[in-house]
Amino acid sequence: MLSKFLLRSDLPVIAFIAIGSNLGDSKGFVNKAIHELSTANGVKLINQSPLYRSKPYQAIGEDYVNAVIKVETLLNAEDLLQLMLCIELEHGRLRSSVNAPRTLDLDLIFFGSSTIDSPRLKVPHPRWQERAFVLLPLKFIASELVTDEMLEKVQVQEINLIE
Repeated sequence: MLSKFLLRSDLPVIAFIAIGSNLGDSKGFVNKAIHELSTANGVKLINQSPLYRSKPYQAIGEDYVNAVIKVETLLNAEDLLQLMLCIELEHGRLRSSVNAPRTLDLDLIFFGSSTIDSPRLKVPHPRWQERAFVLLPLKFIASELVTDEMLEKVQVQEINLIE
């Protein structure tokens, strides 16, 4: 199913994807998603953060396992989003309600320097700066994108590195 995505460009774009899970084998789901994204046609893994455990923020359920990856892609943003949605679905993602617990959640945080505001996709992700579970892993792999002021604003959110 994942092989249906066609390459859209000869020029690669750097994208950042936040990954989270709080149902089932969360570590396994996150690691498998990283592997599936990095081996998809037109996507190359450049860097990945370590795994973090975070309390739900504006959500319910068990603790989340989170990571952020940096990829180089030849897919356009819409096709990368569709790939991410297919991976979520293959891992049993249900969309029963907003911020419900999930086996896998993949969010496109940045797509190059693009600003996208469509009904399906908003990039940069509109809430990336409000979430410690995005900022801390992102700082690990792209420190130039995360300021101390951003981190100060989310310091009350519980998040810890998984050893």
